[in-house]
Amino acid sequence: MFPLSSILIFFLIVLILYLILSCIRIVPQAQAYVIELLGTYKCTWSVGLQIKIPFLERVAKKVSLKEQVEDFAPQPVITKDNVTMRIDTVVYYQITDPKLYTYGVDNPIMAIENLTATTLRNIIGDLELDATLTSRETINTKMRATLDEATDPWGIKVNRVELKNIIPPAEIQDAMEKQMKAERERRESILRAEGEKKSSILIAEGHKESAILEAEAEKAAAILNAEARKEAMIREAEGEAEAILKVQQATADGLRSIKEAGADEAVIKLKSLEAFEKAADGKATKLIIPSDIQGLAGLAASLKETIADPE
Repeated sequence: MFPLSSILIFFLIVLILYLILSCIRIVPQAQAYVIELLGTYKCTWSVGLQIKIPFLERVAKKVSLKEQVEDFAPQPVITKDNVTMRIDTVVYYQITDPKLYTYGVDNPIMAIENLTATTLRNIIGDLELDATLTSRETINTKMRATLDEATDPWGIKVNRVELKNIIPPAEIQDAMEKQMKAERERRESILRAEGEKKSSILIAEGHKESAILEAEAEKAAAILNAEARKEAMIREAEGEAEAILKVQQATADGLRSIKEAGADEAVIKLKSLEAFEKAADGKATKLIIPSDIQGLAGLAASLKETIADPE
């Protein structure tokens, strides 16, 4: 059996170890602990290893320093033109002072929700329906500024406020849908008309280009035909000139041969006589006889005698 004193010492050691361990706290990242001494605020622990006085100090509240999001239920609001709609908001906030957050207001989230609803009613009450539907950014900015200023005494900083949904009455939604449908049909008609216009322009331009190309083709064909006719006429003229040149050359060669034979004048006259003979055999009614026809006859007789008498 262990003596009683040993058991008491063992329990005392265990108790001391428990007290020491319970007084050692580690504050995690992005958190802060609010510490009270005998029920009064003493300090705020930041990240790291912390030691508290047993039985005298306690952790009053553990506060998260991260940015937090609260999605509030839709709130009924009335616009300037007396249209009732429902709007739900999303608030992004961050605790900047754990002491003020702990002791500033009871249930800070509910306080922010109520403050958001009243601020939203005030802002929407100054706007008409159309402005409300198209001024989300303006409403968000005004609400963020108002909420941020109002929550400063609570140690809260409002970073952003977003209008999640704007829900108008059913009849307003029907009217809006009809308006949007009419607008879509109008845009469709405009787009269709523009398409038809562009199509007509393209068709006209195609016809124009076709006519231009056809005219250019006809022009080119006419030019080619003219060039061909010109070339043919040139070739024909060159052929005629060449033929005339050959005839002249042949005549010149004949005359040269006659002259070389020594019977140029006599032969010429004899040829003239043969020409008259052929003319007389024709159907001509008039003959022009040269004055030296007698001499030509005598010349012809002499030539015949010369041919008949080779001696």
